[in-house]
Amino acid sequence: MSSDVATGARQTIGLGDLPLGFRIGASLLIVQLVLAIAGPQLVAYGPTQMATGIPLSGASWQHPFGLDQLGRDVFSRAIHGGGLVITLSLAGTVLAFVLGCLIGLVSGYRGGLFDAVTMRIVEALISIPVLFLALLLVALAGIQATGTAYLIVAVIGFVYAPRIARIARAASMEIAQLDFVAAAKLRGDSATRIALREILPNVSGTLLVEFSLRAAYAPVLVASLGFLGFGLKPPTPEWGLIIAENRNLIFLTPATVLGPGFLLASLVVAVNLLTDGIARLIGRAIPLRG
Repeated sequence: MSSDVATGARQTIGLGDLPLGFRIGASLLIVQLVLAIAGPQLVAYGPTQMATGIPLSGASWQHPFGLDQLGRDVFSRAIHGGGLVITLSLAGTVLAFVLGCLIGLVSGYRGGLFDAVTMRIVEALISIPVLFLALLLVALAGIQATGTAYLIVAVIGFVYAPRIARIARAASMEIAQLDFVAAAKLRGDSATRIALREILPNVSGTLLVEFSLRAAYAPVLVASLGFLGFGLKPPTPEWGLIIAENRNLIFLTPATVLGPGFLLASLVVAVNLLTDGIARLIGRAIPLRG
């Protein structure tokens, strides 16, 4: 496709052309990022500071999410935890994206026995429920590694890589049949080089949507592990852990649970809306090139 056509495709997408859901999602995500970056400097209390008020007191202007059993301000803990949840989710998704793309693109290009064996392993991993597989990986990592940020990132990467690999393979199989890929093969380029330099740019739209989708699921997985006690160790202000610490107080001080839950839900909704908008725009925004 010529550069003129590509330029024309880009010029047709203005701010008014962006779907409403995309704009709402982007706005919510910007708010989340601002809170994650600037919030810890703006809140009145530290994430582990105790006796900030009367323990188990309800929501108030001074303590919007109430106080837990130790007198810690749940709002301050939740704001401090936002950056942590986003960082872990993004790092794990990037790891999954790199592994999944490499496996899927090479498998889709090479085909044959390599593709058959690789995809059977991928399908076997996909058949295992996400949370169960994550818990299994945490258990296999051992007690020493449990509760570390590195393990959480590795678990997210391993759990979501097979799903990204399947999408990458499906997207690459059609591109692998085109002439410019055959020309690269005749030049003697390796399968990995062809997958990364010839196929990847032409399936980037599909993979971008898949990346966004997994980025929306990752915070839920981080929070689920924290809620079940297999995530980061206390007193780390991670949203799932905060909810788990206060779940017995939901009828006494509901804000201690609903507040962090609202932040988690709004982050997931923001990324999902953003993903839906990207999916609507991606077809005309990224042209085929060879």
